[in-house]
This record gives sequence, structure tokens and C-alpha cells, in this order.
Amino acid sequence: MDGITKAGLLDPDRLFPVGERERGIARALYAEVAGLPIVSPHGHTDPRWYAEDEAFPDPAQLFVTPDHYVFRMLCSQGVALEDLGVPRVDGGRTETDGRTIWRRLAESYHLLRGTPSRLWLDHTFETVFGLDRRLSAATADHCYDHIADCLARPEFRPRALFERFGIEVIATTESALDDLRWHRQIRASGWKGRVVTAYRPDAVVDPEFAGFAQNVERMGALAGVDATTWAGYLEAHRIRRAYFKAEGGATSSDHGHATARTEDLPQAEAAALFAKALAGKASPEEADAFRGHMLTEMARMSLEDGLVLQIHPGSVRNHSPEVLAKFGRDKGFDIPSRTDYVRALRPLLDAVGMRPDLTVILFTLDESTCARELAPLAGVYPALRLGPAWWFFDSPEGMRRYRELTTETAGFYNTVGFNDDTRAFCSIPARHDMARRVDCAYLATLVATGRLAEDEAPEVARDLAYNLARKAYRL
Repeated sequence: MDGITKAGLLDPDRLFPVGERERGIARALYAEVAGLPIVSPHGHTDPRWYAEDEAFPDPAQLFVTPDHYVFRMLCSQGVALEDLGVPRVDGGRTETDGRTIWRRLAESYHLLRGTPSRLWLDHTFETVFGLDRRLSAATADHCYDHIADCLARPEFRPRALFERFGIEVIATTESALDDLRWHRQIRASGWKGRVVTAYRPDAVVDPEFAGFAQNVERMGALAGVDATTWAGYLEAHRIRRAYFKAEGGATSSDHGHATARTEDLPQAEAAALFAKALAGKASPEEADAFRGHMLTEMARMSLEDGLVLQIHPGSVRNHSPEVLAKFGRDKGFDIPSRTDYVRALRPLLDAVGMRPDLTVILFTLDESTCARELAPLAGVYPALRLGPAWWFFDSPEGMRRYRELTTETAGFYNTVGFNDDTRAFCSIPARHDMARRVDCAYLATLVATGRLAEDEAPEVARDLAYNLARKAYRL
């Protein structure tokens, strides 16, 4: 095939088992869940899109420049981030012509073969934009023109796509210092789409975060308290959390720490550590201890205000200092690392782990912990739930491994369904479709091997696709 011949991009049986019986069961289960609304309880789409409801600028700005899943692969083969339009911190030269950026993607599209990004893109091209030919150097201009023509129409603006995608609710993620102006604008507009925020306090709980002391002072100013004292600092968090609930509809907080370490320090010791961090004198060990203590403090605040606590540890952020200096954070250079949960979480679990009125959702980038640590922990502590296969493992193989490694110990109902965790808005239906297909394939295997009754499987499929996320995130 030359990539020009008109043909569907998607196999209707993609990701289903190859055995005839299992495939038939998977098809039937998928038919039960394919049309369910999308609950997207954790992600990074820009609330400004929904507030202003303006047309996306061009295909490159929609699919390439903001999507680190895509540009990191091209970067690995020597394509400069500047040439893909990724903005520089210093305002230096980057490519701004959308068609040129798009052609670079098209010329390198073969690099994505076999990756989930390829499936997401093909799904989006066919089902959202109606493309009937594969992206390649030969078809680049045709695909660009077709998508650009679509983006100029009202039915391809963010709110129309939100409704077309069947999104029931989507959560964005904002810094504790955000004023939530876009969320207020969404609410004031009268639009019925439900967009909520999540409280992300990394900038004011991590002493190693750039500008930590200034960030704390700013949080205090926003909260109307002196956040440079330990009592005032904790009160500022409570006030900001309440603000996120009232102004942004938040139902969760989100914590992206380097490790899963938690601490439950005496208050005097915590206060002394905080003062040292504010002064810029905390050692790396002390900074990690402070982050760990703040997870336990946040869990206690969740018992007060009901926010679900999400812990996303195990990523070595900004692995390349050159890329960080030139392009800033979140540019594809976050790398998974080994993570301990059993010992690391014990202080938090000793404090609040037996509370069924608390929900702590654990994620991992260390698959070796799923069966050994995470599933046994979530399978016994009432406060714990397991987040889905995340980030580098948000893939067919990763999702399958996740189910195989966790179900035998934690079951299905100590997990929280699926979340797409994306900045790429148009990939959301593709990601949820992939998760639903993989879960249906796994359930079909359980049915075919006598481990799950056939009449129970549809209920489990609906729970995994829809109900568990709504319940876990209190949506």
C-alpha cells in the first residue's frame, strides 16, 4: 500500500483476542460499553479552550506541538524540538509555519508504528476528521488541508467536540497558584459542559521546585493569610482547596512527587523543616521528607473537605538539563524510575489508611510493583485505590499487564477505571476506546477460561468503562 489508496485506517476488531470464541465474547462486551459517556477525571487539557471556544489554530498546533508523546519520538530520531514548533523559554527561534511542522510529522510518521500514539492518531484522523488515507509524506498536504478545513467549521470548536465526544465530565489540572479564571468563565457562560479542576500543589509543597519560597508567599497572598508560618501555611492550603472546590468544582488533588515517600512528623519538627525549606537551606533528604509529610497533611485535609488524593510518583522529571533550560518543564524528558510503596506509604497508612471515608489513588511507573506491592496494599487498606496503567504504560500491552498483575489480589473494585491523563484533546475518545477494548479483551479471556461468569462480564465491563471512575472521583 502506498498510503494514498483510500481505505479505512482502523481494524474494527483491533485489540481483541485472536481466538474465535474469545473474540466473539470481546465483541459482545465492547458493544455494551462503546457508547457509554466519557468520564475523564484526570487530565491536562487547557480550560481556556472551553472558556473561549475558539477554533484550534491549525493541525500542527493541535497534534504536534503540544503533544510530548509525539514530539519525543521524533526527537529521539534527531528531529529538533524547535523544528516542531515547541516554544523556547528564551523566546528564541522555533518553527511557526504549521504546514512545515506537519510535513515533518508526516515524513516521520513511520516512527510511531506499533505505538499507542499511532493508534490514537489514526483513530482521531478517521473518526473525528473523516480522513480515509494514511498520513505519509505523500499525503501530508492533503491531510493538512482536510483537517484545517474542518477546524474552520463551528462543529470542530472545543465545546462542539466535547459534546460530540460524549464527554460527561472532564477534569483539568491547575497549580495551587492559579486564579481559575477560565473555570469561572466557563461557568458564567451558561454552557452545560462540565469541566472541573484539580488542586495541584507541587509548586508550594516541593522545596526543590523553582521559586518555592516566592510561591509560598504568593499562595498566602491569594489566601489572605501569612503562609510563611507553619500554621498559616497549612491554613492557606485549606483556603485554596476550598477555593478550588467552589470556583472550579474540584473533587480531587494531584501530587506528582519524585517518590512515594510519606511521613507523619510531629508538628514542631514539621514546622522546623518548613522554615528551613523557606530559607532555601533544606538538604535533598530534608526536601523529600517535607514532601512526604505534606502528603499526609493533604490526606488529613481530604478527610475534612472530601477531595480525593492522587499520588503520581516515580518519574525522574526533566532528565535532560539542556532541554529543561531551553524549553522548560513537561517536554518529554520525564523518565520512569524504581519506586517503593510498602515502606514509603506506611506513615500515611498508619495515620489514615483504615479510613473508608478517604480515597487515595495510587499510580505507578514501576510495573514491577503492581503485583508485589500495589495490589496487595489496595487489596486490604480501605482508603487505597489503584489508578490505571499510566503514562508510558497507557498502551494495549501496559493495560493488559496491569489487569493481569492486579486483579488476582485487588480485584476490579479496588481500581478506578480509566483516565486519559492527556493534553491532546482530540485523542480522548481514542484513548478511552483503547481502554475499553483492552478491558473487554481481558474479560473475554476470563470468561473463556471459566474465571468469570458470562452473565457477570457485561456489568464488570460497564464498571471499568464508566462507573468506577465516577464513584472513585466523586463525580
